[in-house]
Amino acid sequence: MRAIEITQPGGPDVLHLCERPMPQAGAGEVVLRVVAFGVNRPDVLQRKGLYPPPKGASDIPGLEVCGKIVSGDLSGTDWRIGDEVCALVAGGGYAEYCVAPVGQCLPLPKGLSPEEGAALPETVFTVWHNVFERGRLQPGETLLVQGGSSGIGTMAIQLAMASGARVIATAGSEEKCAACVKLGAELAIPYRTQDFVEVVQAHTSQRGADVILDMVAGSYLAREQQCLAEEGRLVVIAVQGGVQAEIDAGLLMRKRQTLTGSTLRARSVAFKAALAQALRQTVWPWIEQGRVRPVLDAVLLAEDIVLAHQRMEQGQHIGKLVLRWS
Repeated sequence: MRAIEITQPGGPDVLHLCERPMPQAGAGEVVLRVVAFGVNRPDVLQRKGLYPPPKGASDIPGLEVCGKIVSGDLSGTDWRIGDEVCALVAGGGYAEYCVAPVGQCLPLPKGLSPEEGAALPETVFTVWHNVFERGRLQPGETLLVQGGSSGIGTMAIQLAMASGARVIATAGSEEKCAACVKLGAELAIPYRTQDFVEVVQAHTSQRGADVILDMVAGSYLAREQQCLAEEGRLVVIAVQGGVQAEIDAGLLMRKRQTLTGSTLRARSVAFKAALAQALRQTVWPWIEQGRVRPVLDAVLLAEDIVLAHQRMEQGQHIGKLVLRWS
């Protein structure tokens, strides 16, 4: 099969098309013929040598795919050979065939293309767990999404809106802010020219946001505390601003704030399978009703993987970058 491998740690040009043996499914796994796959920031970190795959995972990058089941262990499931699914994987997604735990497969939602399906798993699994399970976002509450125009951000805005919450987003340009508002955010803050703390406080009459989804960390944590409401929950899912941060412990206590965070890739198959069941029950109906839809920045051929990583690192994209096999 064709695959894309990382020849050595480095820039986008270390990604090369290659030939690899067909993967084999084990117990509780299926082999998918991949039609399309998503590009995510963890792929960039892995390419740079900063985010090695978990023990036992493929060295081929790629965390989300959409395709058809061609073989595997389907015992005890309602899946059939030929079913179209999108799947979250711990690696191996940049290939024509990929092994996925059967519990991490979800049906391609009605009305979506395989390219749209490939844009779903990493975002919906991440947002559901962090915003709704760890962040406990409730209808009527306010969610602040840092980086609202990213793949994660565009999905967080839509899922929060579908759940009945209010959304404020930050983004790096007026164009990106407009995209957030179009998705349902009631306010989008251009963080390069405005202080999001001041704007959030003014917009909420000094109450603050109930939940903050943070992909920056670093110096952002102290600032986010300042615009987090009483009983507010701050959820960290990436550290683009650095891993070291200072917090105001007094403010944490006085406002009874919660600071939490998570990573998903190394979690157990059983954990991710439980997430998949929750998504199928709640989020998949929202998608099929048209209330939630993945935002695609570009769909490229797999041969254009270097261009996709360049665009990801330049930060100009709005939504997801997806590649498909010709």
